[in-house]
Amino acid sequence: MTVDVNKTDGPGGTRGGGPEAIKAIPVRHPLRYVSAVVALGTLAAIVYAFAQSDKINWGAIPDYFFNDRVVAGVRETLILTILSMVIGVVLGIVLAVMRLSKNPVTSGIAWFYIWFFRGTPVLVQLFVWFNLGLVFEYMNLGPFYKDEWSDFMTPMLTALLGLGLNEAAYMAEICRAGLLSVDEGQTEAAHALGMSNAKTLRRVVIPQSMRVIVPPTGNEVINMLKTTSLVSAVQYLDLFRVTQQIGERSAATVEMYFLAAAWYLVMTSILSVGQYYVERYYAKGSLRSLPPTPIQRLKSALIPSRTQSGGIR
Repeated sequence: MTVDVNKTDGPGGTRGGGPEAIKAIPVRHPLRYVSAVVALGTLAAIVYAFAQSDKINWGAIPDYFFNDRVVAGVRETLILTILSMVIGVVLGIVLAVMRLSKNPVTSGIAWFYIWFFRGTPVLVQLFVWFNLGLVFEYMNLGPFYKDEWSDFMTPMLTALLGLGLNEAAYMAEICRAGLLSVDEGQTEAAHALGMSNAKTLRRVVIPQSMRVIVPPTGNEVINMLKTTSLVSAVQYLDLFRVTQQIGERSAATVEMYFLAAAWYLVMTSILSVGQYYVERYYAKGSLRSLPPTPIQRLKSALIPSRTQSGGIR
């Protein structure tokens, strides 16, 4: 922004009376308009290319969108996401506490677990669990349980172990960062009041660390929802596997991939809204005043307040 200051003679603008009011001239940004035109043109070209293709049956997408098998796949995807995240969060908290332990054995075990599961791809872990039947013929727990490995290691259990145990390694680091963000004085004060280590962790440290833990955990939930598509490789009938099968049988392969993408977008969008409000809830103690929600901003833009319209304050 440039400033144009002129000194003229006369009332209010004389040399003795001081300069005139500053007239601000906005700086032009022509490249902004050029980049906007280029982006819109590229988007329009992509949309036009797909719309003009006669090899895509767009009508198959709404026809199968609420198909019973597709809805069942969506349900299985959500169930797998929730259960895997529960395993990851619970085990991640335990690993984080172990990692911060002063016991070198406990800390070393937690470090090795995190190192191993973060260092190997999820798909590789899924195949390892799924093919352990080539190594172990039976699952033998003594008098409690004994069965063939192929019957024991179902696609559901394979998916839960592969996704949940891998997620625990990432959640352990997230939880550890959250626990370290709490000032040590809080722990010392709790101990001075006679609280045990477990009670201090449960009632003082963890509640204060939630502000740091919640945002990346929300991202992990959304990422887990998308990662569940990998379990189709171990014959689990999730959303991606179901749409893949429908596409192979109906000769609408690409259309079913678009349908799966649409469902993933719907679910991740809903989770993103939930993540926003959860983060807003845990930000109450760190901000003096919370920013308005998107609904509040939209309402204020569409419905002028009385003050803005000249009414009574």
